[in-house]
Amino acid sequence: MSEQYDVAILGSGPGGYVAAIRCAQLGLKTAIVERENLGGICLNWGCIPTKALLRSAEVFHQMKHAKDYGLAATGISADLSAVVARSRGVAKQLNQGVTHLMKKNKITVHMGEGALIAPGKLEVTGAKGKETLSAKHVIIATGARARDLPFAKADGKRVWTYRHAMTPTELPGKLLVIGSGAIGIEFASFYNDMGAQVTVVEMMDRIVPVEDADVSGFLEKALVKQGMTIMTGAGVEALDVSGKGVKARLKGKDGKVSEAEFSHVIVAVGIVPNTENIGLEAIGIKAERGIIAIDGMGRTNVPGVWAIGDVTPGPWLAHKASHEGVIAAEAIAQALGNKDVHPHAMDKRNIPGCTYCHPQIASVGLTEAGAKAAGYTVKVGNFPFMGNGKAIALGEPEGFVKTVFDAATGELLGAHMIGAEVTELIQGYVVGKTLETTEAELMATVFPHPTLSEMMHESVLSAYGRALHI
Repeated sequence: MSEQYDVAILGSGPGGYVAAIRCAQLGLKTAIVERENLGGICLNWGCIPTKALLRSAEVFHQMKHAKDYGLAATGISADLSAVVARSRGVAKQLNQGVTHLMKKNKITVHMGEGALIAPGKLEVTGAKGKETLSAKHVIIATGARARDLPFAKADGKRVWTYRHAMTPTELPGKLLVIGSGAIGIEFASFYNDMGAQVTVVEMMDRIVPVEDADVSGFLEKALVKQGMTIMTGAGVEALDVSGKGVKARLKGKDGKVSEAEFSHVIVAVGIVPNTENIGLEAIGIKAERGIIAIDGMGRTNVPGVWAIGDVTPGPWLAHKASHEGVIAAEAIAQALGNKDVHPHAMDKRNIPGCTYCHPQIASVGLTEAGAKAAGYTVKVGNFPFMGNGKAIALGEPEGFVKTVFDAATGELLGAHMIGAEVTELIQGYVVGKTLETTEAELMATVFPHPTLSEMMHESVLSAYGRALHI
């Protein structure tokens, strides 16, 4: 006899486990199915452990520049195995935290491979053998994995995905990073700070191509200054992998092909949704290239089946998955008769993006070029870190804050930052956009002094010719 639930969730990443908690809070009998680790890729092998690595690299970088702060530090070295161990410890602690949250919220966890065998029915294959779960609603939250290059499959020795790059047994001497999205640039930044010679190859005409062009340009100059080699408008023609290293054929933007040797390669060319073998075809769920089609609440074309996170259209971000999980949970509760929840579809224009390289990048909304392409007449503000007292005191004077407004209405269309701690600052603009703020409210807001956040105020003032400190 199958176990009966109100909601069964396939996958326990930041979308799945958050959806499960919200379902439980709403009084729904909830189960979650996980094949590997509670918390999914983000918590165990992505967002969190990479930030632990980057923190170690940041501290190491500051130690090497101690004299800039009037301090002396000698005999500085990095213990790679200890750095990795700390990162894995952080992931383990958070995994245990999710396990606790499942127990606290009385969510039943089924460990094993899950697949839909009919609407409302999941077959789970695990240590107990096969079991069938029945649920009034099912949420697919199986996430995604790194995309391989067809001519160079990751082997974990010389050719790495992000997962291999998080648990290295040796520090690369010369590292090739293919792709300059958030994952590629974060690992490039980490290994560069740790002492590797890093080359980044990006097929687009600029690195971090989803960001504002001014941010891309500033970051490239900063990374080159740090010692990286950046190749844009370039590609990797072939990789010849041996036990000693990797010989790469690189095609530059001028069309010329050259050869270079590296000790290791990180492939960061996107993701593939984990939607194979989970029963999509069996029950007729619409998907294109593995990406499941959903409406604003997460509903698929099959009644009672929902999807959230990296198996749905982008952006493919943990916080987007979590918010989709809450929306879907509340929509399910509403469908089951709860009249006290009022879910709203997500506005993707208000989803922030963060990249934890050095310097950090954060953004929300339209870029300047994107706003113009959408037909807006814009007012653009820009304020440099060099004009901020806190940034200078921190020894972090490189960066800027850029804001884009609709000239006709004063609506904040987008905000783009590069520099120290901008991943923490961006939420101020996200709140503003969610509240549909205009420049008037932002100008009238009192920002504390001395803080980095004052640059957010100055950037708004700059857009209207009123900046005070430049």
